[in-house]
Amino acid sequence: MSQTRRIHDEMKRSLREAGLTYADVARGLELSEASVKRLFARASLSLRRLERVGELAGVSLVDLVERMESDREYLTRLTDEQERALVANPKLLLLTYLVLNGAGPFEVCDEYRVRRSEAQRLLVKLDRLRIIELRPFNRIKLLTASNFSWRKDGPVQRLFREQVQDEFLDADFDGPAEALRFVSGSLSAANRAQLCRALDRLAREFEEAVRQDQALPRAERTGCSAVLAFRPWETSIFAELRRTREAER
Repeated sequence: MSQTRRIHDEMKRSLREAGLTYADVARGLELSEASVKRLFARASLSLRRLERVGELAGVSLVDLVERMESDREYLTRLTDEQERALVANPKLLLLTYLVLNGAGPFEVCDEYRVRRSEAQRLLVKLDRLRIIELRPFNRIKLLTASNFSWRKDGPVQRLFREQVQDEFLDADFDGPAEALRFVSGSLSAANRAQLCRALDRLAREFEEAVRQDQALPRAERTGCSAVLAFRPWETSIFAELRRTREAER
């Protein structure tokens, strides 16, 4: 739904709450009731007339926008179809990654082989996918929630497992601000649950750090990734040595 349509719908809601009818609005605007109905149906009230209707209902346009934002349901995850569209187009996936991390709509052109005309088309695709809301003058509004995550076993996570995971781990992790820890041991159910909660907290700390740094210039930030994983597991090197009941017999 376009911003213009949503503002008109929110104004109609305000009129109902104020107990006003189209006839009341028509008198206030010095128009016929039929004209007012037509303007609302087409979402074509001018800014001046919207302000006048707001005065009648006792709300400002700022009030309407704030109500629209508070009522909006932000995406905590994408649909399978949305993720498949991203995975099918590496440039679209790249732009999504950048804007989700606070980049401007055309910063992708500064660092990657993406022309401005391409970036414009990609922004339109993201708007149609309802991942962003493309506003006038190429301003964007993210439609993802602060606790957004990729679908479990969805197209993006499958891409990670099939292509990105091995590439990410194929490193010595001995550079500045790099770290890799592999630990193992026998744990009780209580401690396993506690460590899973600790991983959740660490993931939230990572996300919060990303949000805090979004206000910094891109030149002062570096793309970073972390893999946080934990599960009861035994390497096949050891598992193959385990005694089995059949072998015992």
